[in-house]
Amino acid sequence: MTGSIPRPIIWGGAALALLFLLISTIAIVPETKQAVILRFEQPVRTINQWQRGEQFGRTTGAGIIAHWPLAERIVWVDKRVLDIDLENQPVLSTDQLRLEVDAFARFRVVDPLRMVVTAGTETRVADQLRPLFGSALRAELGKRPFAALLSPERTTVMDNIQAGLQRYASQYGVQIVDVRIKHADLPDGSPLQSALNRMATARQQEATTIRANGQKDAQIIRADADARAAEIYANSFNKDAQFYDFWRAMQSYRQTFIGNGRDAQGDTSIILSPDNDYLREFRGKSR
Repeated sequence: MTGSIPRPIIWGGAALALLFLLISTIAIVPETKQAVILRFEQPVRTINQWQRGEQFGRTTGAGIIAHWPLAERIVWVDKRVLDIDLENQPVLSTDQLRLEVDAFARFRVVDPLRMVVTAGTETRVADQLRPLFGSALRAELGKRPFAALLSPERTTVMDNIQAGLQRYASQYGVQIVDVRIKHADLPDGSPLQSALNRMATARQQEATTIRANGQKDAQIIRADADARAAEIYANSFNKDAQFYDFWRAMQSYRQTFIGNGRDAQGDTSIILSPDNDYLREFRGKSR
């Protein structure tokens, strides 16, 4: 029949559509991933969630799963232990020594559903926890002398930092597995000189900020004053046009006969007729 589609093409198109539907419906969850299913961007369930004491390949939920195509989306969350690094964190100890501390924390996502809702990805979780890690580190080390980091008390210090960071991490569905201080050193050069240099730099920055704010305020005040003066002049001139002519003539006389400079010698000679219109204000006639 003319214009009809051959049956093999129809069967081929149907097979392709079925294959596409199958691929969109089936997914494979790896051992190292947790899957959060979002239905119309709303979380509905979690697959292969981390469980304490589980053995990979035996008790996990990894494998083939099915989900609704188009309506549901899978967000993959890493099941492994992840790292947060802190480099050259400034810390002031109780004996007034400024230290530069390098540390790292290891964390695991134990509630992927909460993590997806609060942060979205593991990278964002790390970005959120990094400043909190720095705050917990400075708060704990600021309570102790430098010698505590060289003694067995170091273990207690790290445990306290881990506990402090865990209080913040729980809101993201994250468990802090470990915290370690790699090293804590005095700054290069004399510590006292380094502290003085930092204080001088901070004061210079503060002075620059104050100076800039003062210049900005001065410009605003000057602009407001000029606008107010212009408004007063305009209102005065509108009330008395003859006074305006007189004032403008006085301004012109001052510029012509005196000049702008303070050191003007007045050597210039000007010869004008007494009836010259330019000198009408000297005659007391403005019209």
